[in-house]
Amino acid sequence: METITEQRMDTRTNLAWPVSIWLPEANRFFNGQSLNISKTGVFLSVPVTTPVHAGNIVELNFPRTETLARQKGGFARIKTGKVVRIERRNMLKDANIGVAVQFT
Repeated sequence: METITEQRMDTRTNLAWPVSIWLPEANRFFNGQSLNISKTGVFLSVPVTTPVHAGNIVELNFPRTETLARQKGGFARIKTGKVVRIERRNMLKDANIGVAVQFT
């Protein structure tokens, strides 16, 4: 049996939204999807082949719909963050891993 200690400080909202994650070490973007988000971070699902590691500094690109882009003046919301956890369990059936990112 595994015990997980809750460390979240902010309320998370379930949100399935496309996201691209820029990994400077790989010099490219990887596409994934957000699973939940808060003011201080996001939990993503990305392909298991994504070469991401705890401690990586990443850039996240959250694309906006056409309507939202007109309202906000841009087609994407860019956030920078630090990878704080990689979760490989329960996601391999989809060939994905979970990536917890704390916004910086």
